[in-house]
Amino acid sequence: MQKHIVDEKTEIPYTLVGDYYLPWGDLPDDELEQRTIGIWGQRHLRYVKQHRRSLYTELLMTGKLNAYLADIDEQAEEMFSRLVKQMAEKQGVTERLKAEDQMLWVQKMNNICNAVREIINRVFIYQ
Repeated sequence: MQKHIVDEKTEIPYTLVGDYYLPWGDLPDDELEQRTIGIWGQRHLRYVKQHRRSLYTELLMTGKLNAYLADIDEQAEEMFSRLVKQMAEKQGVTERLKAEDQMLWVQKMNNICNAVREIINRVFIYQ
């Protein structure tokens, strides 16, 4: 599919954004950047599509949806890593524990990850 087309009848230029052609003039290519959207961005996209349709439509029509979701994903991933590390330190989950009792280490890390996922869901996904 071509990235830019012009309607022959109306002479309106269109730019390909995702799977849709949206009417635009000469939009700089840096505004149409395609960044990778991870699990957090995908979850937020599902929420926005179902519960905040006006926001979804606005972001889609202005071509800012991908950048918005990528930003959410980056922030959530950064917060996830930071919180897991902080909570593991506070609860005494160390490499020493991992070497001594692997099952206990796995249990504690799973509990920490689940707690952090709930925090991320509240802060970023269902906002």
